[in-house]
Amino acid sequence: MSTKSAKHIRDKWRGKTWYMVIAPPFFGNIELGSIPAQEEKMLLGRVVEATLYDITGDFSHHYLKMAFQINQIDGKTARTLFKGHEYSRDYLRSLVRRRTTKVDGLFNLVTKDGFKLRISVSALTLSRIKTSQEKIIRDMMEKIIREKAATLTLDQFVQEMVLGKIASDIYNQAKLVAPLRHVGIRKSKLVAAPAKLPKFAVAPIVEAEAPEDEELEEDDEAPDEEEGATEDDDNTEGIEEVAQE
Repeated sequence: MSTKSAKHIRDKWRGKTWYMVIAPPFFGNIELGSIPAQEEKMLLGRVVEATLYDITGDFSHHYLKMAFQINQIDGKTARTLFKGHEYSRDYLRSLVRRRTTKVDGLFNLVTKDGFKLRISVSALTLSRIKTSQEKIIRDMMEKIIREKAATLTLDQFVQEMVLGKIASDIYNQAKLVAPLRHVGIRKSKLVAAPAKLPKFAVAPIVEAEAPEDEELEEDDEAPDEEEGATEDDDNTEGIEEVAQE
């Protein structure tokens, strides 16, 4: 490499400023890492990924991938908005077992403070169940999910979702229909936000009691996707703004 080229590369990095990216206040403003940028506006809209383990320090949360979108620059601090989460591929595959039923539900909902979310819920049984039982369980999922969204703000809903409280509520009702091994919200996505974002209050992270699962063993079957609703726009980086009526 010529001296001129090396100098050009050094100058390019020298002109950038490092910004500390932090999680939303309801996750304790935990530092997610640092990102270099020449201008502040180049950071806005960028998505940063982490695991729930990076936030809580609990290794049992390592399988849950989180996504945050930078929406505000405060000095050299980049503040973020929750964008979504999902199970890691390996963990999701480990849940699936032959001769059992995987009940999936895909729901669009709106939180109390006007955020639109798309939620994927999965319930895995101990043995195969009837189609009528699947429908009952899926209806239970939807009822609980929508009731939670109607009474909780985004920060409250996200905490109950990723820490297992909502899944536990579904498990406790659905187990009366069929024996279950696992219930979880395996994926979520923030589809749209209010035109004027509310000021989030700092809320402590409270551990929720997860449903008791039977011993899981790895299986090569790929998990089925819920018919009807689709998730083909999950790779979009922007978050649509919804004008308040």
